[in-house]
Amino acid sequence: MAEGPDVTRIAQLIGDPARGAILSALMSGRALTAGELAREAGVTPATASGHLSLMSEAGLIWPRKQGRHRYFALADDDVAHALETLASLAASKGHLRTRPGPRDDKLREARVCYDHLAGRRGVQLFDSLAGRGFLTINRENVALSQLGRAEIGKLGVDVAALESNSRPVCRVCLDWSERKSHLAGSLGASLFQRVVELGWFHRNVGARDVTLTPIGERAFDAAFPV
Repeated sequence: MAEGPDVTRIAQLIGDPARGAILSALMSGRALTAGELAREAGVTPATASGHLSLMSEAGLIWPRKQGRHRYFALADDDVAHALETLASLAASKGHLRTRPGPRDDKLREARVCYDHLAGRRGVQLFDSLAGRGFLTINRENVALSQLGRAEIGKLGVDVAALESNSRPVCRVCLDWSERKSHLAGSLGASLFQRVVELGWFHRNVGARDVTLTPIGERAFDAAFPV
């Protein structure tokens, strides 16, 4: 019997349509209840509960309790990274569930990928940092340069605090709609949190797409020119 990671179990869990819909809903980075996830997947609460139990045991999702309520979130950014990569592969091979529509345009422009910015604006952020030498890139290996540390600090992000954390500071995530890299890791998450705090982006409740505000469009383009 072959030794090593058992990818078949993870593939089987993700490959079920209902479980896939649940995981996609959690890509917004928000914790949702079993009832909300059942509606997202189009299944009964009892069926959703079974799916959630299986994915919790496999380490794909994180059950959380708040008072009498129970919520579910993606376990970590490794899961989000894998899902975004699979979405990119599916899109590149033409495996789309629906024809593109108005909401798809919004998702392509700017969306949340777990806890960082994705879509055209996420790629713009990555390309801007890379093009100005703020990131050093060797294929999938990305790091913040010394010049980048200084410039990122000017945006109000505590780089030293990120570097003291066990989570990778920089990580490449293949954007499913743009087929180019966007920035994940603690730096990607912190930059997204910062642009929301500054009022450049508005998070849409219950959705993955995020909206640039009028002042945000000018400010974002000035901060991250390509």
